[in-house]
Amino acid sequence: SESPAPGGGSISAYVGVLGAALGTMVANLSSHKVGWDDRIDYFSEMAEKGQDIKDRLLALVDADTHAFNLIMDALRMPKATDDEKSNRKRAMNEATKGAIEVPLAVMKTALEAMPLLKEMAEHGNQNSVSDAGVGALCIRTAVEGAALNVRINCKGFEDVDYVRKSTDEANRILAAAKKFEEQILKTVQGTIQE
Repeated sequence: SESPAPGGGSISAYVGVLGAALGTMVANLSSHKVGWDDRIDYFSEMAEKGQDIKDRLLALVDADTHAFNLIMDALRMPKATDDEKSNRKRAMNEATKGAIEVPLAVMKTALEAMPLLKEMAEHGNQNSVSDAGVGALCIRTAVEGAALNVRINCKGFEDVDYVRKSTDEANRILAAAKKFEEQILKTVQGTIQE
């Protein structure tokens, strides 16, 4: 449709949901593998972590749309008088901060799934190792997509210190996600080629 929301920010969160769900699936499949009865608690704990991450990312799908809608609401505010201009500017600043903070939350939350996926690639049911790899691809995409939203919402924002802090944090999280993705895919490829 022509509706601008939900857009790329919400989709980034949703891709993260899919990645976390894959890690959770591998943990659940591993917990029921014959001969691994002594590892049920470990895999159950991993599955619970994955489910928690998935649920938080799912909530961020709607949070991103809501943050975008607040910007649109602020843009529609009247600006004929000085008071109206002041109120509109204040609303725009608050909405813009929200539109930066939500994708940062997506990035942080999605990154939490990477250690789970790494564990599942290394120690989970090896018949599902490719699922852990796809999960890592999804999480990296979620993080990178959310980083784009952080950057576009920082563009032109007057609070230079806030912008620097936010973009530095986004860059740090993105670098970590890419490093995890590389490690996980190396493990996955190694297992597949054995």
